[in-house]
Amino acid sequence: MSDRCFIDTNIFIYAFSKTEIEKQKQAKFVIDTNDCFTSTHALGEYSNISIKKLHLSSEQISNDVNDIIGKCALAEIGLETVQHALDLHERYKYSYFDSLMLASALECECNIIYSEDMKDGQIIDKSLIIRNPFSD
Repeated sequence: MSDRCFIDTNIFIYAFSKTEIEKQKQAKFVIDTNDCFTSTHALGEYSNISIKKLHLSSEQISNDVNDIIGKCALAEIGLETVQHALDLHERYKYSYFDSLMLASALECECNIIYSEDMKDGQIIDKSLIIRNPFSD
């Protein structure tokens, strides 16, 4: 049985990478072998990074986003999620945007969040574990 997991933006960046082939393989494996969720916030971050840093075309980014939505259920960010993120920020001291990812993952009832940016192995609210799929 696959895990119910939340995918952070950086995992998508690697999944579509043309230069980080080992990380690309691991990111795709995580996405393809789990019951995945992500958020509108993650899609916005992916699009922004793809424009500013990767210099991808809008057409390519749109295709990537459609691929993501084909593999992940989408959580929309609402007022409750924002307030939950502020609470998590206070308690766990992650950035607001990382806390927004955590809040979305908890609201989707995920048991794992895959992220390269947060502390691998940390448990949030006794139910969500942070996993870095690229750590040894």
